[in-house]
Formats: sequence, C-alpha cells, structure tokens
Amino acid sequence: MAIYEKLWHRLQHFPAHLAIGSKQPPPTSGSAAAALISVGISCFMMMMTHHFAETSIEIDAFIWGLGKWIPGSGNDNKLWGTLGSYAGKETILLVSWLVSWFVLQGLLKHKQVKTKTIFMWTFGLIVAATVMTWQPLFLYLPLH
Repeated sequence: MAIYEKLWHRLQHFPAHLAIGSKQPPPTSGSAAAALISVGISCFMMMMTHHFAETSIEIDAFIWGLGKWIPGSGNDNKLWGTLGSYAGKETILLVSWLVSWFVLQGLLKHKQVKTKTIFMWTFGLIVAATVMTWQPLFLYLPLH
C-alpha cells in the first residue's frame, strides 16, 4: 500500500478516537462555559470600545493610549503605517477576555451548564459584535 493510501486511510478514521472520550471527564461544564462565553464578551467589548472611540477624539486618544504598549501602535514609518487606536481596542479585548474568564470561572466552575446555554451566549455575543460593524445601524460613524 502506498504511503498516501495509508495516510488517507488514517485521515478517514481520524475523529474515531475522539468519540471514545476521556477516562476521567470533568464533573461539570462550568469551566468550558466560562472559557467560551468570555470569548463572546471580549468581542462584544471590543466593538463597544470601537463605537466609543468613534464618538469623540478625546476618547479615541485615550483608547490609543491604552494600547501604546503594543509594538507598531505609533509607528512613524510611512511604509509600515500605524495601528493607531486599534491597539487600544485590542488591549480592551485582551483585558475583557481575561477578566470575564476569571469572573465566570469563579461563578460557574462547580455548575453544570447546558450546551445550548453555552452556545447561545457565545454565539449571541459574537453575532452582536459582528452586527455592530454594520455602518447603517450606527449613523454617527463616518463613511471613509
């Protein structure tokens, strides 16, 4: 049998070992819920920060200041450009992800959370963040 046939045969049966499961699965799903829902919260917070930054030059400068630690946030080189206030928005995303994960982990670690609940919160927050990028919903945002 050729090597590509062996590889193809192994790939066809790839997820089979995943279906077996763990010998010691976690007793609750709270930790998984905390990890996944915190992702949705951080995406939503980044978009909220973006909208706050667009409403005022002072707020935009403050948010940019939060991200000054990120390399390239204030690059003077015209070839490479600058991240600008996006660096601050990334910082807000990172901080809100870590804080929400820590808080939700403390609240949910001993609880059993339904898969549907985890999915709906995570999906709902990410959809809300995505919808917030649509300019016609936010008429104060300038069209560039």
